[in-house]
Amino acid sequence: MRNIAVIGLGYVGIVTGAGLADLGNHVTGVDVDEERLQLLGRGELPIYEPGLLELVERNVRVGRLRFTNSYDEALKEAEFAFITVGTPSGLEGEADLQHVRKAAGSIGRAMRPGLIIVNKSTVPVGTGDYVAEVVRTSQPKPMPFSVVSSPEFLREGSAIADFMNPARTVLGSEDPEAAEKVAQLHLPLRSPIMITDLRTAEMIKYASNAFLATKISFINEMANLCEALGADIKEVAVGMGYDPRISPHFLDAGLGYGGSCFPKDVRALAFMAAEKGRHPQLLQAVMEINADQRQSMVEKAADLLGGLRGKVIGLLGLSFKPNTDDLRDAPALEIAERLREAGATVRAYDPVAMARASSLLPHVEMASDAYALARGADALIVCTEWNEFQHLDLDQVRDSMRQPVVIDGRNVYDPERMARLGFRYRGVGRGSSPSRQAAVIVPT
Repeated sequence: MRNIAVIGLGYVGIVTGAGLADLGNHVTGVDVDEERLQLLGRGELPIYEPGLLELVERNVRVGRLRFTNSYDEALKEAEFAFITVGTPSGLEGEADLQHVRKAAGSIGRAMRPGLIIVNKSTVPVGTGDYVAEVVRTSQPKPMPFSVVSSPEFLREGSAIADFMNPARTVLGSEDPEAAEKVAQLHLPLRSPIMITDLRTAEMIKYASNAFLATKISFINEMANLCEALGADIKEVAVGMGYDPRISPHFLDAGLGYGGSCFPKDVRALAFMAAEKGRHPQLLQAVMEINADQRQSMVEKAADLLGGLRGKVIGLLGLSFKPNTDDLRDAPALEIAERLREAGATVRAYDPVAMARASSLLPHVEMASDAYALARGADALIVCTEWNEFQHLDLDQVRDSMRQPVVIDGRNVYDPERMARLGFRYRGVGRGSSPSRQAAVIVPT
């Protein structure tokens, strides 16, 4: 059993801490947010993530996981300190490192000799050196320590599975012995472990997220062409995905990417490129296409309804993806504001995110369920592909609406079926007319 401190109990911190505890380590989570600590003390979580509450409760119960606001308490016997604080976007897209700086300074003041500091936060290339300098200048007296970069690759909604079954673990350090010790922590996960230098490890995280964001923007660009040319992007994506060089992953056309990672990481990478005198033209295009997808939903609604002023529009889903209540850079928030600016009355329903959304969208009425949302609405816009939306009684939805208009921002529904049910339907890249399901023949 290793003694580990996890600094920052946000999304990454709670998942990382609970996961490391479940592997048999003794983990102390540290956070300066008293409200968050009180929630955890009552057995509640500040975030929604399937399976996480059970994982936390189990490890708290057996004494492998505890929470505190004291760095001295957490680092008293710690061999490793994982930094998992947030790095939000600054005014120009740069990553804001104030929380990393505060965490590193507090670690320096409370640490014991030989501590290995593991940075899991997504940080600009070169931050490992910066963390080392902050720790060094914060120490009451000089003592040895090491810094390892170990970027996280957790997906909201499947974070527990991602932690326990990672595609790879990336470690970067100028101290091979420290990297090897961190690798030992991850051996029970039985995944490939790549050890490299600090800056390369930091860059791997940014490059990975930027590539996935690029793939999403590319398929949305193709979807827009499909709409103009009469092709079906769903079938185009299937045909592309059979090519092993492409793969079917991240080829779902829709409202584009959102959340806490892709938007800020693409912006931060573009900022780093510009700072070094490079012209990040591909990254700029990725961001522009993503922004256009949100506006296109508003334009489709206006086109189908003959204008938006005085119309009632319901948003099916608010979180940026299903199985999370995360509203950071969620497309639905921007769509709601643009609809209101155009004179529409906006309602919304989400299975888990409405409590968070109420303060962010004070002028949007929150419906009790999808059927209440549809009642008297002129149009519904699907913003999040929650599973329950795929199984609605569409006859009931249609009959309760003032106008049976559905703009499907996630291509949840089949255009042919929606037309048969009497809806005026518009998906993303579904062509000029409803198409049948693509036939796939596999030789035996």
